[in-house]
Amino acid sequence: MQLNDFEKAYADFIDRREYDEAQSALFSMVRTSFTAGWQAAGGEPPTPHKIFEIVPGKETEESE
Repeated sequence: MQLNDFEKAYADFIDRREYDEAQSALFSMVRTSFTAGWQAAGGEPPTPHKIFEIVPGKETEESE
């Protein structure tokens, strides 16, 4: 029973917006630190690229 209570409480915790924001901040810090170490070791900095691109779709008769 205690394990189920823990799992529910943990699931509720990670389903919150604040958790997502904290996880994103932590990921950014780790990536920035890794990039700095990579460049300090003589590696090339990563080239920026688009994460996604919006492509116009076809218009259908229903959307007209």
